[in-house]
Amino acid sequence: MIDLKKNFADILEPGSPEHSLLDRIDPNRLPEHIAVIMDGNGRWAKKRGLPRIEGHRAGADSVRAVLEYCARLQIPYLTLYAFSSENWKRPKEEVNGLWHILKTVIKKELPALKKNGISVNPIGRIMDLPEQVRRELEFAEAETKGSNKLTMSVALNYSARLELVDTFNKIISKDPSVPVTEEDIQNNLYTAGIPDPDLLIRSSGEFRVSNFLLWQIAYSEIYITPILWPDFRGPNLLEAVLDFQGRERRFGDIKPAGKGNIK
Repeated sequence: MIDLKKNFADILEPGSPEHSLLDRIDPNRLPEHIAVIMDGNGRWAKKRGLPRIEGHRAGADSVRAVLEYCARLQIPYLTLYAFSSENWKRPKEEVNGLWHILKTVIKKELPALKKNGISVNPIGRIMDLPEQVRRELEFAEAETKGSNKLTMSVALNYSARLELVDTFNKIISKDPSVPVTEEDIQNNLYTAGIPDPDLLIRSSGEFRVSNFLLWQIAYSEIYITPILWPDFRGPNLLEAVLDFQGRERRFGDIKPAGKGNIK
């Protein structure tokens, strides 16, 4: 059994509001895979009279916080929606700034990722990213390969519709005469080998999935928070997990599914 109190002992004071959240979490009913739509960076910056890029820079701190809490909760899979294929429409200055932040964060955090057994798994049309960004991602992926405590998938130049296009083309290229099955699709997605998300978190209060993991989230529990992404921290993740544990997951059946309603 996961000893959550031990895992958080060095950062959460007994009796604190954060520790009280932790006390309410059932370690036997944790999600296996959490996906996050990190939204609200631009609005966060605008509220403070700052350039939009400063919101993205601040959002990197939220990524660190969520990653740390997922590691302490022993969540095996975390998927972050970092840059959609539609985001190329944004001002060139903002896009270039995003790539600079990404490269900087990868270089800075790589030693800690390796030390803590966290693997980096880029998903999306990575081949179309700027060369330096692609090289940094490939290096991080290679350096963390074999780390098995937590797989952090980062969706970059990602579109769920394009993912399905790429998946079907991949399947058809092998044998166009054979009918495609759900298993074929599942095994050829960008996320092949990774279980579907149990919990999808969206920050900033928007009620849409924004072309993210459309196949994979068919039965995910969706948690919407009004908190803008740069303000999202570990305790907010605990709140999302608690909400998740209060759901009954039926997967189309009339009875809750499996142990703890998780599967």
